[in-house]
Amino acid sequence: MVPLVRSSLGRLIRSRVAGEDAEERAEQIWGTPGERWFTPADPIWRVHSDASMFPGGLAALLLQSLHPLAMAGVAGHSGYRGDPWGRLQRTSDYVATTTFGTVPDAEAAVARVRRVHERVRGRDERGRPYRAGDPELLGWVHLAEVDSFLTAFQAYATTPLTDAEADTYVSQTGVAARLLGVTDPPTTRAELDQRLEAFRPELEVGEAARDAARFLLREAPLPAPARPGYAGLAAGAVVLLPSWAREMLGLTWPGRRVGRALGVGATAAVRWAMAAA
Repeated sequence: MVPLVRSSLGRLIRSRVAGEDAEERAEQIWGTPGERWFTPADPIWRVHSDASMFPGGLAALLLQSLHPLAMAGVAGHSGYRGDPWGRLQRTSDYVATTTFGTVPDAEAAVARVRRVHERVRGRDERGRPYRAGDPELLGWVHLAEVDSFLTAFQAYATTPLTDAEADTYVSQTGVAARLLGVTDPPTTRAELDQRLEAFRPELEVGEAARDAARFLLREAPLPAPARPGYAGLAAGAVVLLPSWAREMLGLTWPGRRVGRALGVGATAAVRWAMAAA
């Protein structure tokens, strides 16, 4: 009975994250022969293949929402409320392809996203113009993702990265980021922290950011049996945020000790299930 539950849960998680064609996409990404940017020994491979990406991804979305122009682009063009799983699957496919896929496939994935970015432009709720291809906005999204993924891995992975490996991870994430249009991405953890701090004067909590937080933490469309596990991942994501980001979003619960325990348990459950998928 337990193996059946485990495999069923793993397949459910995989289909939500990677889509109904998850097996076919996995075969294409991992099975296609050819040169790759990274190897299984690289820190980026370890981080992006771990279950800690689940709370890390939620934390990244929460953190990204604090830039009003980046959030306006998400709210106006991503369809995250109408098609949240579709957006997750597209993001998951991009990260997997640029991390584990062949160089031609990775470059093609970057080119597709760049074409999409060319069409994403508009004004935020205060009338300020934005465009998704703006190097500054791309830089903010990159910083939020890298910081959240790395923080999640260090908190919830079985074996965290060493300081040197963490610097290597930050540097390796810049390979695709540069092709996407990010100007001079950070190459060390210290530089990543400095760049995040430099963005703080530009950050604010608008209604779009509050709505995104409500949706991600309380209203995600999930069947009832999956809600407790998701709640653990969400709690684990909240405590990954910098303290100033939690304060801006008004996320006073859970406390760090409780949130970390919930994150550890929920991430371990996902890791256990995915191993049998």
